[in-house]
Amino acid sequence: MITPLDIQNKEFSRAVRGYKEEDVDGFLDLLTLDLEKILEENRRLKEQIKNLTAELERFKNSEETVLKTLEAAKALMSDISVSAEKRAEILLKNAELDAQLIQREAKENIERLNEEMLKLKNSLIIFKSRYRSLLESELEKFDNLSEELFGNKELGDLKPYTEDKIKSEDVASFEKSTITNLRKGEGV
Repeated sequence: MITPLDIQNKEFSRAVRGYKEEDVDGFLDLLTLDLEKILEENRRLKEQIKNLTAELERFKNSEETVLKTLEAAKALMSDISVSAEKRAEILLKNAELDAQLIQREAKENIERLNEEMLKLKNSLIIFKSRYRSLLESELEKFDNLSEELFGNKELGDLKPYTEDKIKSEDVASFEKSTITNLRKGEGV
């Protein structure tokens, strides 16, 4: 390849009918300047091509990295989705087991409360029965006592024993004996 320096240093032989030396030198100077510009532009363009090629290579590598990252992200999202589904299943099963446990405990509590209610009903029936028999026995004692005390007296003969005449000591004594008898009959 010819260089601008080659053009500058080129000497032509002289002939009798040759070209004017100044015209040829002027033209060669123009050619030298144009060739220097073209060579400089060529060098600059080659540098630019080199930079663009490197940048293109970097972009290709980045594209591959982005694609690999995208694939990894897809795989990760798939794993996360599967993991979330499994976790949801586990949570649902745990919730179902908790619900079953709560239901079982509630049923057991209901059964226990029903048993306690039956025991209380039976206790109430027994208490009523004992209390009734206690009252009946006290009434019977009262009837026997009144019969012993008053015998076969008429109602008119009992006027001195009316409520207005009963002493408070007699009432207190009667209450004590009733309470004592109740305790004996109830086993208190």
